[in-house]
Amino acid sequence: MAQRSGGADLPLHGGRVPAWLGQRMTRLGTVICEAIVHHYGRDELLRRLAHPFWFQSFGAVMGMDWHSSGITTSVIGALKRGLNPISGELGVHVCGGRGRHSRRTPAELIAAGDRSGFDGEELARASRLVAKVDSAAVQDGFDLYLHGFIVTDEGRWTVVQQGMRGETRRARRYHWLSEGLQSFVDAPHAAIEGRTEGIIVNLVDRRAEPSRQAQLGLLAELGPDRLAREAAALERRVVAAAPADQPLLPDLFLPDRHDVRAEDIVVRRLHGALAAAAELGPKDFPELLLVPGVGARTVRSIAMVAEVIHGAPCRFSDPARFSLAHGGKDRHPFPVPTQVFDRTIDVLKTAVGKAKLGQEEKIDAIRRLDAQARRLERHASGPSVDAYLAEERRRSPEYGGRSVFGWEGGQDGRRAG
Repeated sequence: MAQRSGGADLPLHGGRVPAWLGQRMTRLGTVICEAIVHHYGRDELLRRLAHPFWFQSFGAVMGMDWHSSGITTSVIGALKRGLNPISGELGVHVCGGRGRHSRRTPAELIAAGDRSGFDGEELARASRLVAKVDSAAVQDGFDLYLHGFIVTDEGRWTVVQQGMRGETRRARRYHWLSEGLQSFVDAPHAAIEGRTEGIIVNLVDRRAEPSRQAQLGLLAELGPDRLAREAAALERRVVAAAPADQPLLPDLFLPDRHDVRAEDIVVRRLHGALAAAAELGPKDFPELLLVPGVGARTVRSIAMVAEVIHGAPCRFSDPARFSLAHGGKDRHPFPVPTQVFDRTIDVLKTAVGKAKLGQEEKIDAIRRLDAQARRLERHASGPSVDAYLAEERRRSPEYGGRSVFGWEGGQDGRRAG
């Protein structure tokens, strides 16, 4: 049975992802997904996407703002652009999205099912049920505005939904996973992200089964009109209180502030990645460095991307750490190093491309780089987080640093919009 696995509070941010970053997010997100499917299969990709901490880390390593609710929209959009054109090869289809795109989900599922052989009509029904549960059965004050449905050729799926609460400028993300799902109305969520704010009416909690049955009985006995009048009268008389036995779940609190601080990062994990990169990883890792222009800074980014591909769920408790691979579009923790970003993508595409031809050396080297980082973190030392960020900002023009505010150092005489 799928269960809630934790929560997070996400600041609600507006704005758009600039094209120069969106295109890179698409390329990097696609090749990361290809690597996961190559090593672990399509079902594992669905499990990763259903894990809220991994999902946030995935967005952060792609240069999106590490703490923002915008990660949800940008990641779903990037995967839809990148995975759908290769769905015939990879066997993964991304449907839905934000706003009007979410309303097209059922039709997109039916079309994908016609192409791939799964029951698109049944999954369209599942899509509608998921949306209804999170908008009506879980009444937590967040209005849904995004619905992303990721399905494999086998008909297994993950849903990522997000709602907003305008008065508090907060967003809540809901994750679903079809694996082990037995009921849409009895504790079905893989996870719900979002710190509890006020009273939540959650009719899909397993403990709410008596309430669901009682409501059906009342509806049959009193009829909808009288039941509505009785409920309104009761609401005026009763002061609601949160249930004392509400279970405590792991909570990822993402603050309103934009800057990344040492408290946001498990430093020993950062030092492990830096040490592995400094030693150039396993003995055959230099094979990856044949890509022109790849140096030590790119290897550090590859080490962090390798953890997104291979890391265990417990290693994503600090998604801010993954923003240290490619920065953020708003200059936090530092401007996006576009040259490093591009070389990272080139290395990964080369490795995945060779693996498709049966040549595993390069893609296996990336896995061993991650393993080495985990071994070294037990005793590795390195710069403080503040010192690391200061050095990245100092060298940003050298790395092709760019943000929504423009190029760092006015390089090429251009400024971004």
